[in-house]
Amino acid sequence: MNNSTTNVVLAGVGGQGILLASEIMARAAMAAGFDVKTNEVHGMAQRGGSVIAQIRYATKVNSPLVALGTAQVLGSLEKIESLRYAEYLAPGGLAVVSTQIVVPLTVSSGQAQYPEDAEDRIRRTFPRLIYVDAVKLAGELGNIKASNLVVMGALSTGLDLPLTAWQEAIRAAVKPRFVDLNLKAFTAGVACADTTAAQTPPPA
Repeated sequence: MNNSTTNVVLAGVGGQGILLASEIMARAAMAAGFDVKTNEVHGMAQRGGSVIAQIRYATKVNSPLVALGTAQVLGSLEKIESLRYAEYLAPGGLAVVSTQIVVPLTVSSGQAQYPEDAEDRIRRTFPRLIYVDAVKLAGELGNIKASNLVVMGALSTGLDLPLTAWQEAIRAAVKPRFVDLNLKAFTAGVACADTTAAQTPPPA
């Protein structure tokens, strides 16, 4: 078993399923035999506000807080939220970003503008990037709410947790009638990550 601590940060907005994704991540790490600590900041989650979850696992974890620049993986369910929390990602870390746009209150109220160059900013910020249309993939499976599991599937390819641990975690955290859907969404995310890796040229 790896003795170093693995740090993961999940970001999104209220209603996207960040807290469920965090629970699944933690359960998967525990199923693999790791000690796990988690921390969530809900903000104005019920009003579409920013939500961040931090998960740390190792043989022994003392603190749930991920220090800036130390996350091996950053998963974001919304474009701009990935940039908001980019400073958590370690150099060379993997960013998994959903293409979904959720217009914040500041934009809908006219106080701010949503950046038109969001995708360009994301690609410049994250050298290791899986950019996935999670909502489309989940919709093809029958429910766009499973987009969080698409992101988790892609994210899992950057971690050292076995597939069986993820499957066990999903079955434990999700309501029985949604287990099959979420397992399929997770698998779709893994496949998307594999395709992205195959299309990414090796470093010069």
